[in-house]
Amino acid sequence: MNTRYLFALLLVLSSPSLSSAQVPSAQIDSIFASLKSTNAPGAAVLVVRNGQPVFRRGYGVSDLRTLHPIDAETNFRLASFTKQFTAASIMLLARDGKLHYDDHLTDFFPEFPAYGKPITVRNLLNHTSGLPDYEDILMKQYPDTPPEKVPQILDAGVLRLLEQQTAGKFAPGTKWEYSNSGYAVLAIIVEKASGKSFGEFLRERIFNPLKMTNTLAYEKGKNEVPHRAYGHTKEKDGWRETDQSPTSAVLGDGGIYSSLNDLAKWDRALRDHTLLSEAEMEPALTAVQPTAGPAKSAEGPPVSYGFGWFLDPYRGHKRMWHDGETIGFRTTIQRFPDDKFTVIVLANRTDVDPGALALKVADLYLGAKQ
Repeated sequence: MNTRYLFALLLVLSSPSLSSAQVPSAQIDSIFASLKSTNAPGAAVLVVRNGQPVFRRGYGVSDLRTLHPIDAETNFRLASFTKQFTAASIMLLARDGKLHYDDHLTDFFPEFPAYGKPITVRNLLNHTSGLPDYEDILMKQYPDTPPEKVPQILDAGVLRLLEQQTAGKFAPGTKWEYSNSGYAVLAIIVEKASGKSFGEFLRERIFNPLKMTNTLAYEKGKNEVPHRAYGHTKEKDGWRETDQSPTSAVLGDGGIYSSLNDLAKWDRALRDHTLLSEAEMEPALTAVQPTAGPAKSAEGPPVSYGFGWFLDPYRGHKRMWHDGETIGFRTTIQRFPDDKFTVIVLANRTDVDPGALALKVADLYLGAKQ
């Protein structure tokens, strides 16, 4: 045998990411075995390898009324998975010259209190704005009221709540703190800069160009979610539908619904730089460095965050990822760009950890020790 050929063959066989590329579907399926059901909510799972979906499967049902099986067309509320789409909208407007990352909050909202003047679009994108938590403010307005009795708030309502405050939680840029408030405000900035509603902008600039025909920002009374999954919570006597909360109508931080088939198109667009060039994406994939010290989560561990993406590696592999968590739903996207590998898990139940399950799938492909 030719020595050069033998060396190349050994190199291929010894590469963990390549030698594990042909993972049997049964191995992936076994990770989600507990979600198989004909009468309980479940999840949808997508694995993309080298640009091609190699595993796409649904488990459980979309709701307890129709018992429709979850499949690749089932649309789940993405929750904070949405933030990467909100960030992409801002980035498209920056490319258009309609705004700049260092524009200030008061450039868009001159009536905003003085504490907002130092806050930039960049601060909103990378969670260093210091804006108060709108969910806390909202619920304080309805003491001793069950959440289901609290009226839903919209993105514009979030802005109004923030305008009623007199101070932020910290000086902009000094610390990192995850902020749903910031992404709700970003959705309104998209509307201000584009002259379109946030949902319309998403549809015209992201969903339609990518042929994500069933993906939308859900607005009750204005549109309907096709093939819709409803959220559920497990209780002692079975399952309870828990699909909407007082904050479920806020779009910028978590209001998009999508499916495996459409998210495969989103993943392809990220890989091929269809919407934003590699250079234009660079700010989104650059971890923020707060001036008061390293970015840390509320629990204490360090955080790497860009625009709508967490950026910390996994077992030595470069990674960009985001989870979503809201009433009735849990979601995750785990992208390993250097490995050309993505796992997406969408669940319409709250007793599962999609991120942990997705990383078990990643271990199979990336050759990590179990």
